Amino acid sequence: MRGLMQDWPMLVHRLIDHAALYHQGADIVSRTVEGSIHRTGYAQIRRRAMGLARALAKRGVRPGDRVATLAWNTHRHLESWYAIAGMGAVYHTLNPRLFPDQIAWIANHGGARILLYDNCFAPIVEAIAPKLKHVEIFVAMSDEIAPLKLKKKPLTYEALIAGQGRAKRDFAWPELDENSACGLCYTSGTTGDPKGVLYSQRSNILTALLAGQSPGLNMSPMDRVLPVVPMFHANGWAIPFIAAMAGASLVLPGPRLDGASIYELLEQERVTLTTAVPTVWLNLLQYLDDNNLKLSHLRRVCIGGAAAPAAMIERFEGQYGVEVIHAWGMTEMSPIGTMSIIKPPLDKLPRARQLEIKSKQGYPHFGIEMKITDDKGRERPRDGKAVGRLKVRGPNIARAYFRGAGRHAFDSQGWFDTGDVASLDADGFMQIADRSKDVIKSGGEWISTIQIENLAVGHAAVAEAAVIGIAHPKWDERPLLVVVLRPGSVLDADAMLTHLRDRIAKWWLPDAVVFVDEIPHTATGKILKTELRRRFADFRFPR
Repeated sequence: MRGLMQDWPMLVHRLIDHAALYHQGADIVSRTVEGSIHRTGYAQIRRRAMGLARALAKRGVRPGDRVATLAWNTHRHLESWYAIAGMGAVYHTLNPRLFPDQIAWIANHGGARILLYDNCFAPIVEAIAPKLKHVEIFVAMSDEIAPLKLKKKPLTYEALIAGQGRAKRDFAWPELDENSACGLCYTSGTTGDPKGVLYSQRSNILTALLAGQSPGLNMSPMDRVLPVVPMFHANGWAIPFIAAMAGASLVLPGPRLDGASIYELLEQERVTLTTAVPTVWLNLLQYLDDNNLKLSHLRRVCIGGAAAPAAMIERFEGQYGVEVIHAWGMTEMSPIGTMSIIKPPLDKLPRARQLEIKSKQGYPHFGIEMKITDDKGRERPRDGKAVGRLKVRGPNIARAYFRGAGRHAFDSQGWFDTGDVASLDADGFMQIADRSKDVIKSGGEWISTIQIENLAVGHAAVAEAAVIGIAHPKWDERPLLVVVLRPGSVLDADAMLTHLRDRIAKWWLPDAVVFVDEIPHTATGKILKTELRRRFADFRFPR
């Protein structure tokens, strides 16, 4: 017997339709690429998205076609996502922080026919245009075109949609299968070629529904949300969709992500919730310190993309009274997987113990299953001590990569091997020990580089730290600690090791400490350990 409920496909356009009708009081504030502040609302976003969808359809874009975006978080980028997904095409985000050859490779692999770009990326567009095999139309996301040399003159975004929104009838969103594709985002590709993750209409709605209603984000119409994480990074952490579902206001930062610019938006726009990777918050905290400033409106900060050091969590919560949501996820997971929220009976524990728990990556929201296994696929215990390969599955997790890449990451039972080494405890909290390619194997035992890095950053003189394994004649590998000091701070290797000595197992203690001016990062803000290992390939520990 089947239930007698309506067959109502979960489609992305329903989010903006809902927000436009029921949350007309919400603001969409955007710092444009040109620097000005633009203000609008969900109803206007919907109307202009429909205009763009109509214009793209007139130029031959059909369901399943890829439309690439090379853009910061602005109102136009938001409109384009809803237009492209709403008409059944696929928004294909390109990461401008990658090298031009990488951007061109991803655009070609994805097969985008149209490229929407911010004027500030005109030099990138000019460099990659001769290499693009499929792009037929270039659109500057502005009312003007920055000077650039192309065989065919670009269109302007405003000219493209001019008059479309004043049509006698609204653009009719097509009826689509909820499992049809609507978004394409590529992994950062620190090893091998980047891999495409193809989101469906259904997976985006489920992510917004499940992650948005979780105790961590728990968005409401009362929230004013600043997504510092770019929309080209891991599906924008799904914040554009979650906010529309919840009716929350959005404050979009554009290209200015420095501490001063972020603080300005936090204060002037009365932001209550914000999201970004740890490097952004390091810059903000430094700016607050340098200028003796407070956070007047902010209530929650979501930190993901890399492990949040306990010292950072303590500073936000202890010094500024801002709750930290320590999150973890992956591009392949749409992307939010876990959030570290203190729940009963853990809320009765001493503050210091709660801080240790919040330093873990947290427990999954409904819809995500999680386990750890050994290299032979045997499940390991959930005791908080055993570590193993972290595997996940669920309705908004990839089952394959675009065009068949990376088949080894998915098994026949639907489990996706994340590439992380982690532990799971009895309360459901997951803690990343390392990426499988970064974990140090010393004398047959594993050493977590992430835990050492987080403890090192807890020293007042340390701005950033990274740990890599260096070949050792007896132990196979031993840890080398690479440190960037805060401006004006003084610290030597002995003092750094003294800081660590009572906080980690003796055999985890790095064999050496080196100080550098900067640590390399990936295009998504993570420490680029492949480059560090290259730089220190000839390093030898003192005897």
